[in-house]
Amino acid sequence: MDKNAKKILLNTFWASSGWKDSPDAFAGENFNYAKSKGLMFDPITITHDEIVKRVHELHQVITKERVAAAFLHSLSTKKVYLRSALSSWALTSCLPLHTYGQRSSGGQITAVAGDCNFHRLMSDWEYVNNDLNVLNFERVKWRGIRLNALLYCWLDLELFSKEESIESTAEDAAILSKMLEVIQDCADNESARMLEKRWKEVIPSSKGERDVMMEIWGYAGLLVPRETPRKHRGVGHDFNAVAEWQGDDGYSQEALKFYFGAFL
Repeated sequence: MDKNAKKILLNTFWASSGWKDSPDAFAGENFNYAKSKGLMFDPITITHDEIVKRVHELHQVITKERVAAAFLHSLSTKKVYLRSALSSWALTSCLPLHTYGQRSSGGQITAVAGDCNFHRLMSDWEYVNNDLNVLNFERVKWRGIRLNALLYCWLDLELFSKEESIESTAEDAAILSKMLEVIQDCADNESARMLEKRWKEVIPSSKGERDVMMEIWGYAGLLVPRETPRKHRGVGHDFNAVAEWQGDDGYSQEALKFYFGAFL
């Protein structure tokens, strides 16, 4: 990733005090430079059906082994923009080609964007003059925020498809093993927030990064609440995919083997 283009992207939306009230203009020399490096974009108009078709095409070239290796690679390198490809791939891997507003089930047509809803994806019929820059900013700074938005998953996979071959190391596998050990050490009634705090000791990251990483694992099926009574008080209001997760849910051995079996 070009360092100057990355800096331009981040500075467009973020200052030392946090989010800028008004992002910098998507024009001028800096914007054109970042755009030439594939990190910033002109406004886009695209339909739900066009996105679904493109996502389907991307799955012909992006494998689960590739997104898993990239996720692992990010653990030691802190290339956080590589991480959400795991959840973007997982959320869309079984998404059939479909049109907005239709989902066939026993000959019946069900709810609007039914297939997307069924696969936990949020989508609109059309995106008019949509800003992809803020989505890529969130991807580069925090590994993404709107992880289950169809538009984000498409952008994420589109950009990921342009990445060069990525390999993980023994150090990455060791970090993953420690993450799993921490999950096993959680008390039955510990919430997702407590797991985030525990992961602080094994992952070089910020709180925000760990929050998003847990959401990625949730959408990928690694951290999934089971059909058992919830034992912690309240829910994790900072989360979506792992809001109801608790310590005795542990992690999915099946999903772990599916994504990371070849690396452990």
